[in-house]
Amino acid sequence: MDSIRILEKLIAFPTVSRDSNLDLIGYVTDMLDAHGIASHIIHSEDGHKANLFATIGPADASGIMLSGHTDVVPVDGQAWTLPPFEMTNRDGKLYGRGAADMKGFVACALSACLKASKMTLRTPLHLALSYDEEIGCIGVRSLIDMLQAAPQRPLLCIVGEPTEMHVATGHKGKLAARALCKGREGHSALAPLALNAIHLGCDFVAALRREQDRLVRDGARDGDYDIAYTTVHVGKINAGVALNIVPNLCQVDFEIRNVAADDPHEILDRLGMEATRIAAEASIIAPEAAIDIDITNTYPGLATPASSQAVAFIKSLTGANNTIKVAFGTEGGLFSRDLGTPTVVCGPGSMAQGHKPDEFVSVEQMRRCDDMLEKLLQRLADQQLQLA
Repeated sequence: MDSIRILEKLIAFPTVSRDSNLDLIGYVTDMLDAHGIASHIIHSEDGHKANLFATIGPADASGIMLSGHTDVVPVDGQAWTLPPFEMTNRDGKLYGRGAADMKGFVACALSACLKASKMTLRTPLHLALSYDEEIGCIGVRSLIDMLQAAPQRPLLCIVGEPTEMHVATGHKGKLAARALCKGREGHSALAPLALNAIHLGCDFVAALRREQDRLVRDGARDGDYDIAYTTVHVGKINAGVALNIVPNLCQVDFEIRNVAADDPHEILDRLGMEATRIAAEASIIAPEAAIDIDITNTYPGLATPASSQAVAFIKSLTGANNTIKVAFGTEGGLFSRDLGTPTVVCGPGSMAQGHKPDEFVSVEQMRRCDDMLEKLLQRLADQQLQLA
């Protein structure tokens, strides 16, 4: 089936991360089964979501894995002018939620699998589809557990996040954390006798900004990124019940996105010392003052050597002369770290369109991805690949 027709079907499944993806997984399973391709389904603990893994070609050999996530970000509050879960084909662009991030690649990968089912492959093709990538690369971890226990691991993983078909060899790591600032509740008319947790939160945010300034000034640099240094970002603050109540709790959600030369845990340790200092100073007013920090999610960066045989192989399929690094995170760092599988990020579309209203991928980008995967299939049919 043509990749654009498949994309139309995939977009119609509203697989927002908070909802189930089982209808989409069922559609893919039926499609593959109709072409003689068996699927291995790995359900989430609650049974509401699932990963899918399939192999075309010799079952006793290592192959090339095409990896994509099935979940998409919400459309709530966005000013869409087109139906988000109904593909619109207009002026060479395919609109719909997930068109760029990243159902476009999933559609191309599925089309390639159907073509592969009619070929005799000497090197197998693997398909890996995950859930909950958008909320911290959660679902793929159980899929990786399965692959760790398998007799063979993939020779190479292509994560098809949108790179406009450039070959990306790296992305930053991410550590997400929550600081719970604890003060003393009271009536706002007697505010000096209480301890405002929002004030503690503001002091901690100031510490985060000082750490960012330090990283800009003295931190490691990687000039291949648009933002060459590690970043510290506050994304959400929750506090307060009513204007006339001094709040005793303030929650600050923040993240660290680190270049490879920076250890996010060392940065977090410094922030923890700042939190201890702030709370100690506040304990003069309220001995119960505290700032407790918990890690809520983390995933590693990706740093595949640009000179590796795996990267050279992908470049030979795309015709690329150079490689890039991308600012956004992917599941690629987990595949690389936990499986030891050389991993690149390469897929149709641009993240500049991802997560936005009227998200789209161009027909031209889809065709370029189809062309790359057709070249891949020919290589898998021609030889038993060995990549270092």
